[in-house]
Amino acid sequence: MSTKKTTIGGQAIIEGIVMKGPKKTCTVVRKPGGELVTKTEPAHHQPAFWRLPILRGAYTLFTAMKDGIVAINYSAEFFDDESIDEEPSKFEKWLEAKFGSEKLNRMILGLSTVIGIALPVGLFLLLPSFLGGFVPKDWGVLARNVLEGIVRIAIFLMFMWSVSHMKDIRRTFEYHGAEHKTIFCYEAGEELTVENVRKQGRFHPRCGTSFMFVLIIIATIVSSIVFSIIDITNPFLRMLAHLILLPLVVGISYEFNRYAGRSESVISRALRWPGLMIQHLTVFEPDDSMIEVAITAMKEVIPDDGSDEW
Repeated sequence: MSTKKTTIGGQAIIEGIVMKGPKKTCTVVRKPGGELVTKTEPAHHQPAFWRLPILRGAYTLFTAMKDGIVAINYSAEFFDDESIDEEPSKFEKWLEAKFGSEKLNRMILGLSTVIGIALPVGLFLLLPSFLGGFVPKDWGVLARNVLEGIVRIAIFLMFMWSVSHMKDIRRTFEYHGAEHKTIFCYEAGEELTVENVRKQGRFHPRCGTSFMFVLIIIATIVSSIVFSIIDITNPFLRMLAHLILLPLVVGISYEFNRYAGRSESVISRALRWPGLMIQHLTVFEPDDSMIEVAITAMKEVIPDDGSDEW
């Protein structure tokens, strides 16, 4: 049983972990030779307007996805040795001559950020909505919304199951487990050692996987209510409606996850159980070297004034 709840959260990246505290963010990557590289930066200052309930969910999700992609690209830089000696293609030379290496890197990062945000939105939210528009009208609104929700959940589960069987992704999911275990150890008030972290559980209620699953469920519920009032059958209009509703869906999902993550009531435990079960696909047992990375990152972001307490 945790003795405290913390706002500190993390993300697994390529051979590393990012920990985010109230004042600092720390990225730790283990290089191919075994050396740990640590980068500590001030945490983002969230404007007062975006700290309001519901609104803070959209802001947090966007910044988390953007920062996550930046961190993944940063960690990938340490594992590009295989391609260093390769001759750039004519297209790569043309791009660098046209834009310059620094501007080109910014463009690539921007493009990867857009793709990284658009992919889950399109795959888990918009594609099922588009397919739902082809359900025969005489089936009724309820049948269309239920089938759309089933397709949405099925796509999410199949995607998570498939990527969890990729060797490189599995290692990242093991780092994911190290991140969760380290946060649990800190919340339990125990010293952050490999031995103490190793014995902790690996399924955390504030996990991003749980959040995504909750988001999918909330999206299904919200769209069912809205489309029951306004029956939209055109596939493209349904996609547009889901895009318009997305900030509201994200906001509600975020508030749900906040409540489930800090409460130990019977209702809260029941509501977060499905999300914890989904983590069996994305959170695996880490080895001691991964735990060491998580501990290093965690120690850098723990504030001295207790401002991380929830």
